[in-house]
Amino acid sequence: MSATQEHRSLLGRRTVVAAVGAAGAAAALTACGGGSDGSDTVEQPGSGGKGGEVIAATADIPEGGGGVFAAQKVVVTQPQPGEFKAFSSTCTHQGCAVKDVSGGTITCPCHNSTFDAATGSPTGGPATQPLPAREITVEGDSIRLA
Repeated sequence: MSATQEHRSLLGRRTVVAAVGAAGAAAALTACGGGSDGSDTVEQPGSGGKGGEVIAATADIPEGGGGVFAAQKVVVTQPQPGEFKAFSSTCTHQGCAVKDVSGGTITCPCHNSTFDAATGSPTGGPATQPLPAREITVEGDSIRLA
């Protein structure tokens, strides 16, 4: 067989193998996919069909302050009247749990890192990264994890 014929034969085999692999991957993805009509959504326990778990009442979160919910690893703040924010309660410095929210500041007790209660951005201490935002929804007087 000449070099040209060998090259064509090799390319032909590669094309067939690639096509078979692509078809198999497509079949696997189709089999694993769910319906797109949203009828197979899974509700979180205790959600009552509306978002996630209720973690607080709006009245429990003071203006300029907040609350730390250790079980959910989230801190919820109210930087302005009626405006609620949520962040991970795990300090970005060394992973300690933040403990206090007052005067617009979230404080970590381990090394005194502080974070802005409206943005989660570090404002002091050794932490240099912001607290990651968490999604919440406010429905009536309930605050839920999204």
